[in-house]
Amino acid sequence: MNTFNRQLWQRLLIIAKPYWFSQEKWGARGLLAILVLLLLMVNGINVFISFVSRDFMTALSSKQADKFFHVFLVYAGVLILGTPIVVFYRYVQHKLGLYWRRWLTNHFLELYFRNRAFYQINSNSSIDNPDERISQDVNTFTTSALSYLLTILDSFITLISFIGILWSISSNLAIINVIYSLFGTIITVWFGKRLIGLNFNQLRREADFRYKLVNVRDNAEMIAFFGGETQELFQIRQRFNEALKNFNFLIGWQRNLRFFTTGYNYFIALIPSVVIAPLYFAGKVEFGVVGQADLAFSQVLSALSLIVSEFQGLSAFIAEINRLSTFAQALDKPTLAFQSGVTVIDTRIDSYLALEHVTLLTPDYRRTLIRDLSLTVEPGARLLINGPSGSGKSSLVRALAGLRNAGTGLIIRPELEEMLFLPQRPYMILGSLRSQLLYPKTSSQIPEEKLYSILEQVNLKDLPERVGGLDVDDLDWANVLSLGEQQRLAFARLLLTLPRYAILDEATSALDLENEAWLYQQVQATPTIFISIAHRTSLLKYHQQILELKGDSSWELTSAENYSKINIFTDAE
Repeated sequence: MNTFNRQLWQRLLIIAKPYWFSQEKWGARGLLAILVLLLLMVNGINVFISFVSRDFMTALSSKQADKFFHVFLVYAGVLILGTPIVVFYRYVQHKLGLYWRRWLTNHFLELYFRNRAFYQINSNSSIDNPDERISQDVNTFTTSALSYLLTILDSFITLISFIGILWSISSNLAIINVIYSLFGTIITVWFGKRLIGLNFNQLRREADFRYKLVNVRDNAEMIAFFGGETQELFQIRQRFNEALKNFNFLIGWQRNLRFFTTGYNYFIALIPSVVIAPLYFAGKVEFGVVGQADLAFSQVLSALSLIVSEFQGLSAFIAEINRLSTFAQALDKPTLAFQSGVTVIDTRIDSYLALEHVTLLTPDYRRTLIRDLSLTVEPGARLLINGPSGSGKSSLVRALAGLRNAGTGLIIRPELEEMLFLPQRPYMILGSLRSQLLYPKTSSQIPEEKLYSILEQVNLKDLPERVGGLDVDDLDWANVLSLGEQQRLAFARLLLTLPRYAILDEATSALDLENEAWLYQQVQATPTIFISIAHRTSLLKYHQQILELKGDSSWELTSAENYSKINIFTDAE
């Protein structure tokens, strides 16, 4: 991998450029200008210190007491003046990094939730742990990017500031400095280029390990039910061992690189003394010049040896760039179903729900689930979808929601805001009971009396008292509530929202027949048109039409009355 090729710079610009041209650009550029000004002041102080230090050491070696104490006071004054400048330089750097992280995190979050990218990206095998990239990689990137930007500027300013001093002392020393730094850079890049891939893999391995631990926490009850501790422990250890194995390779290559860089840094202390010592012995320069030459040589070499001194950090930074840029490109890239040359199901927004000659394929376009389906869900009509496992029932629901569009034909539906989808396992958000009821419109202002009334309507009258009220928000609702209670809570959302259409995908599978009948009666009394996916014969009486998917891509649409005469539901899927 070429460390500093054009593609790397392009990836860096993809991530870094938007902030500096955003609505916050003037504030960001202003802080950066202040940083550069402070950086210039710090370097000016360093240059001044080099001359003061020279006079200080010369006065000491020549035993000039008056000059020594005079220079000492100047030296102390410079240090007192420089302290707040250095402190504020670091403070402004951290503040700018904080603002950049805030903006970039919000930028990625907007991309992540735009056009349901968070859902589509799950099918992209090259993008692992998107949560880790947003929460951790963004923070590391902004901190490192700003640090390296300032380091490069500092190196350039330092080079300009001290190269003249070094040249005035010894042109040979200046030439040796350039040659030595160039040699070190070439060898470091040659030795260290393997570190970039290893750092990239390490970030991925560590994220996989953390994700597996979080997965165990989120599914603790199911794992305990199945007695899956041994299998889970094996998988966790396997991911941990992969992280350790890669880290072992990483520290090995870091060791190889450190062999060179350590020796490279050791020789820095010898070179200026070897070159300047003959001049001092010949009486051509004062003793203080030896120290000044050593300082100037170190400063110039440090500026020219940026890659040598920072390569390990740079390799990790490049890995962060690669992870974030691929993530940004994946979020901005059109999904497979919208790419040129790929057939898709068209969607038209209207006030009713209908399908016209819809052929639904699997997401990989390899199998036809449903062929040439046409139907209209008339106002007042209620549709039940039935069929064996794998016949495409859930895929059809996802197509109605706009989550799947592999195939051909036309889906006519209202805006998604006018539709509500109730899956078999409801989504329990992190929040209060009030938020659970109002989701996804948690900002809605609904009187508490109405919320209590709806809870009573779905047989959850005692729930607020049991959990401590409507606004207790420190509970793990997925574990506090049984699946049946979660399904009843989902129906409460439906009765509060009263959407034009509701799609009930096995939404009462965990309920007894009495509760199921009660909930369907409550919904039936509303103007909401509902479509159910279910297998229970008890639900037949709540629907006027039955869509039976055969499992071989064929289908049959019939009235509930006719269907009940010739069919019975199965318990499949």
